[in-house]
Amino acid sequence: MEQSDKKSVSVDPVAVVDEATGAADDEKDASPPDGGYGWVCVAACFTVNCFSWGIVASYGVYLSHYLSNQVYPDASAFDFAFVGGFNFSMAMLVAPFVTILAREYGIRFCMIAGAIMESGGFVAASFSSRIWQLYLTQGLLVGFGVGFVYIPSMAVLSQWFERKRSLANGISSAGSGIGGAVFSWATEAMINQLGLQWALRVTGIIIFIANMTAALVIRDRNRHIRPPQLALDTKLLRRYDVLLLLSWAFISMLGYITILFSLSDFALSIGLSHSQATDIVGLLNIGTAVGRPIIGIWSDRYSRIDVAGLLTLLCGLCCFAFWLPSTSFGLTVFFALVIGAILGVFWLTIGPICVEVAGLKELQSLLSLSWMSIILPTTFSEVIGLELRRPGSSREYLYPQIFSGLCYIVASAFMFELRRVKRREHLQNS
Repeated sequence: MEQSDKKSVSVDPVAVVDEATGAADDEKDASPPDGGYGWVCVAACFTVNCFSWGIVASYGVYLSHYLSNQVYPDASAFDFAFVGGFNFSMAMLVAPFVTILAREYGIRFCMIAGAIMESGGFVAASFSSRIWQLYLTQGLLVGFGVGFVYIPSMAVLSQWFERKRSLANGISSAGSGIGGAVFSWATEAMINQLGLQWALRVTGIIIFIANMTAALVIRDRNRHIRPPQLALDTKLLRRYDVLLLLSWAFISMLGYITILFSLSDFALSIGLSHSQATDIVGLLNIGTAVGRPIIGIWSDRYSRIDVAGLLTLLCGLCCFAFWLPSTSFGLTVFFALVIGAILGVFWLTIGPICVEVAGLKELQSLLSLSWMSIILPTTFSEVIGLELRRPGSSREYLYPQIFSGLCYIVASAFMFELRRVKRREHLQNS
């Protein structure tokens, strides 16, 4: 009787079924639930936007105050432009580091650290007496804090929503408009009633309470999706569609920061009062608060890439149609409301578009690249805008206006090219 040298392999059919079922369950869990606790996360992200970018958006009030009152005699207009630019660029600069920390320790750890840094930056700025101290506090420290609070929260809503992804992001990003409007008027009032130092301190205290609350209630779905969360995923940089997306982000940010920070001083340059200049900034942010949820609905109903491209183009055209001829309070108010609704199209659409380009799993990695791509424009765009001014001229802001409009028009060309590429891929795969 022959004996076989081969060993028989025993397969447990129950284990196979369990493994297949588990994989199916994981796949099901990874699908966004389109609601539930996601709406709590929308409220948390709304708060983060309100008390990070909303606060930053009101910097124009501080800028016009610094420029008009010689608060720091050793400072130039470019110094104050850099301080405001650092609020954006430093937030983006820490993005790779924050992405790694969030992967290792969770988003709550990063957001709590950010709440402490951002509020601490404002409080410390109230004690500064030299421009280099303002750089370190209201510039660097506030910027780092914004990055630590905002970057970890940005990917959360796309994990919770699919059909309503743009709507959820639109509601969330409207927080920056609400915060910008409230703090624009509140900052002006606090400076007039309490003085600059206490305006900074009160702002810092409010920021701490609000962002800590958001950090404690927000919840991601990383354990279901298992994203790689790479700080610098170089393989994505080899893709044409990714390069188009990053080019759109880079160029549109040049126009965005110039308009956002210049509008208050522009109002003063055409003879408006300080209170009217503050009203302009506040109304721009009101436009943001109203427009972004509506744009979110459009993006969900139609193509997100199409909507982003059209709005980017519209921003550029509005600069030429309404801002360029603006010499009165009425037309400037109209421009502020219209441009406010569409100005920050990048912040509203970047999350959903990253999913469209690279998929949900690569969302955080592509977002990290997106943040890095806008470091330079957010640092230098307002400096460029101030350099382009013609002080003493009746059209002091003519060249910054043209510069902003051209940036948005050129940026829209990259988004339309991305639309063409994705449509071709869709046709090839169908």
